[in-house]
Amino acid sequence: MVRFKNRYVLCEVVSEDPRCRQCIEDRAVGLAVRDAIGRVHGDYGLACCSISFTVKYVNAYTGTVLLRCRKDFYRLLCSALPFVRQLESRGQRYPCALHTLHVGGTIRTCQKFLIQYNRRQLLTLLQNCTNEEERRCIQKSLLSCSLTEEQSQSGDEEDDGTETD
Repeated sequence: MVRFKNRYVLCEVVSEDPRCRQCIEDRAVGLAVRDAIGRVHGDYGLACCSISFTVKYVNAYTGTVLLRCRKDFYRLLCSALPFVRQLESRGQRYPCALHTLHVGGTIRTCQKFLIQYNRRQLLTLLQNCTNEEERRCIQKSLLSCSLTEEQSQSGDEEDDGTETD
């Protein structure tokens, strides 16, 4: 049995229109990317990329999209992403662009990169704060990104359950 290697492309949907975030769905993103590949690389590029192309993850709140394609053809996909100009959903078109953040061999490496990327973005926001309330909210978000808080909470629950007198 042959194992097919894939590449995962982590993208960010960039749009000035706040309504664009509402229309981010895996079907809309997949159609827009396939259309861009067809326009840029023609039928050959579309056929190569369509073999195992899927939209694995979409987060409408952050505008994060994770795409999967074959390892041999990920360059075709990446070169077509800047040509995505709009997303179409429910009969309306919203202008946007896809910005490639990371290309990885596994979903896990993309997740690790995304955590570091979000931390850097939060630190940038922290430096640009205008008042103390904004600063406290962003600091709370930064502290909630760590795994140590979750581990200590689960450890406390285990201690409570093991007490016997």
